[in-house]
Amino acid sequence: MNDIMALIMTMAVIAGILLGTIFFGGLWWTVQNTVSCQQKAYWLFGSLLLRTSITLAGFLFVSGDHWQRSLACLLGFALAGYVVKRLTSRTAVPYIATSKVLKPAIVS
Repeated sequence: MNDIMALIMTMAVIAGILLGTIFFGGLWWTVQNTVSCQQKAYWLFGSLLLRTSITLAGFLFVSGDHWQRSLACLLGFALAGYVVKRLTSRTAVPYIATSKVLKPAIVS
């Protein structure tokens, strides 16, 4: 019985990683494509609704009636958020705030 529970918890963590990748990867994609879009508010709001709906449906499907599965899925979701943030922030230019003006940082 313990082997089956371990398998179920592992699958819940993997599902959380998948949901987090969809949510945070979709957020990154939306921000990247919104820059060149005419109707930014529609893109941002539509993306928010879609990403949130997929994530909530996934959490409800994975958890069932067990809070342990929800917690495992949340752990995977947070892990995916951290990984997506680390992978996508390498392309960003760091900025330094000085006297209320943002200036690009000199990276050597």
